[in-house]
Amino acid sequence: METMTSSVAWTSGMAFQADLEGFAFTLDALPESGGQASGPRPKGLVLTALAGCTAMDVVSILAKMRVPLEGFRVEVEAPLTEEHPKVFGAVKVRYVFKGKDLPMDKLERAVQLSEERYCGVSAMLRKAAPITSEIRVEG
Repeated sequence: METMTSSVAWTSGMAFQADLEGFAFTLDALPESGGQASGPRPKGLVLTALAGCTAMDVVSILAKMRVPLEGFRVEVEAPLTEEHPKVFGAVKVRYVFKGKDLPMDKLERAVQLSEERYCGVSAMLRKAAPITSEIRVEG
């Protein structure tokens, strides 16, 4: 069984030095919460994890389908609830593909496979908030 590890160590104010399996970065709060915005906030990293997880799936699946991409990005947005603990009320994932004559059926299938079968981050988040998605193709 694979085990992932992460740790944070307080440095000052609301800043923490994070270590995620040997990759170091800073976490911090916004100034209105006592931080200096010297790094991302933890909830934002959850959205980045979702974007990265599903993006890696989609690129891998499309490579196996022999669909050439000129570019690809995933945009994720999630409004926070007003009450504490502030959580994502819903999550919207936008898949933006760039290329000529991209086969929409294969793009849709790759996204579907990621969302329903492969992306563990999506599976975890879906238990907490509804996730919707859309696909866009840019020339």
